[in-house]
Formats: sequence, structure tokens, C-alpha cells
Amino acid sequence: MRILITGINGFVGTNFTNSWCKNHTLFGLDIIQPELEGVVRTYGWDELDKVPRVDAIVHLAGKAHDTKNQSLEHDYFEINTGLTQKIFDYFLLSDIRSFVFFSSVKAAADSVQDDVLTEEVIPVPVGPYGESKIRAEEYILSKQADYVAKGKQVYILRPCMIHGPGNKGNLNLLYSVVKKGIPWPLGAYENLRSFCSIENISFVVEQLILKENNESGIYHVGDDEPLSTNELIMLISESVGKKSHIWKLPKGLMSTMASVGGALRLPLNKERLRKLTENYVVSNAKIKRALGIEKMPLSAQEGMRKTLDSFR
Repeated sequence: MRILITGINGFVGTNFTNSWCKNHTLFGLDIIQPELEGVVRTYGWDELDKVPRVDAIVHLAGKAHDTKNQSLEHDYFEINTGLTQKIFDYFLLSDIRSFVFFSSVKAAADSVQDDVLTEEVIPVPVGPYGESKIRAEEYILSKQADYVAKGKQVYILRPCMIHGPGNKGNLNLLYSVVKKGIPWPLGAYENLRSFCSIENISFVVEQLILKENNESGIYHVGDDEPLSTNELIMLISESVGKKSHIWKLPKGLMSTMASVGGALRLPLNKERLRKLTENYVVSNAKIKRALGIEKMPLSAQEGMRKTLDSFR
């Protein structure tokens, strides 16, 4: 299979390349073009006309969610929406069979109101990251008549937080905190969150590309089991060879501290406490039905252990 991967030099693109290069012919599209091992060539965005014939496009390029809120709103829409429109228009005019767009669960919901987030939810994104992703989704879906008439397959994937070798972000920060032996004070909150190991999402995308009878549409992607923050801390402690320190301080005390922290502009405030302790569980039932599998290749615990071990 000949595959064009946009944003190939990023975290997900690099891992996909390592996983697929022995079985597929890979081409890249990125703003920078260092040649990854296993990639025939990486092109710039102004060189689309030079890209050779491929069977599928995996569109990863995008501006990641900035949890510090330091990015400009315009940048999200220019990259996440604008580049998606550009590459999808290219796809529609070509004879390429499959297109996989990496959106995000944040395009569907900033927080999960029911027990589990499914594809049937009416999207209510919050902030420019989620809004720019849903705008890109809407553009793709507005062209549905065109790609259906041409017999093309189009998949919009909304993954949970993807982790694996080379991961950067909040998981790394939590890893550093636990490694230093700093206690976790929110042990009284048994919140559950869905994650997505790079191995599982790599498997999903490859299967979507290889099989010709999968139904186009929107699919949530995540590991089979959610993890609590307490369980995640215990897995990190196991990985670094240290005893976990989880303090179950009263929730009322933590809420009061968050209120004071907000008034004094300290790191812990009401909003941050909510984010750290909320449930965000995502269903992967639809994508497993589409692929005809009962479970993902790796359990959530197995995938997380592999990621944490890669940090050492």
C-alpha cells in the first residue's frame, strides 16, 4: 500500500512510520522535510503536485491543543481547518481511494456529560482547538455526495489522548512529579479517563486503509478500558521503581483550597481542580464493530506501561 502521511515528522507520524515502513511505501507532507528512515520522500505543502500516486492519505497535520492557552485563535483555524480543506480538495480531485482525518474527541465535547462519550453526541466544542477541528469535520462532511459518488472511503477519527514513545505533554509532567516522589493529593477522586496507545491507533488506521468494505464516517478511538488517575500514578510508580504516594485528602478541603487558589491566582483553582478530577470516558465500540474485532491489540494497562517505560 502506498500511503501519504501529512504531519509525518510529528509524534504520531513518526510512530506510524516506524510501524508501517516495512509493509507499506510511505511518503510525507510537512512544513519541514527531514527524511525519516522508511520514508521515500517528504514534500512541502507547496509541492502537492509533485507527490506520486498513492492509495491513501492519513491527515495528521494540525495544531495541537495548547493547555496553557498561549496560542492565537487564528492559528488553530488556519492550520486545523485550512490545511484540512486543502488536502481534502486534493483528495477529491485525485484517484486516491481512502482518506483518514485525525480530529479529536475535543471536537465533540470538552467534558463528558453522560457516562460515556459516543459518536451520537451533538458536538459542542469549547475553545478554538475543538472548534477548528469540528469546522474541518463539517467541511469534509459537506463534500459527502462527491466522495460517495466516486466510491471513495473517508474516515474522521476522534482519538482520545494518544500516548507512546516520544510523547510530550501532561503525561510527561505527571511522570516527572511521581518520579520525584511528590505525593498526589487528589486520591479521594476516583475519576476515570480514556487514553489511546499509539499501537492501538496505528492498528486501527492501518486496518481502515487495508480493508475496502469499511463504512465511511466518524469514529471515536481509544483503549478498551479507562484508567483512573490513581491507577495511572501507580503504573508510573511501578515504572520508576518507587512506592506511590497517593493522599486522599477530603474533597471539601480541596474545593476550599481551589477557591482560595483562584482568588490568589495560585496554580490550583476551581477550573484546574475540575479538569484534574473529572471523568472523560469514550466508547470505542463503533470502531471495533467496523473492524470486526472484540478488543484492541493492547489493553490500556499494557499500552501505558510501554509508554512509561519509553520515558526512562
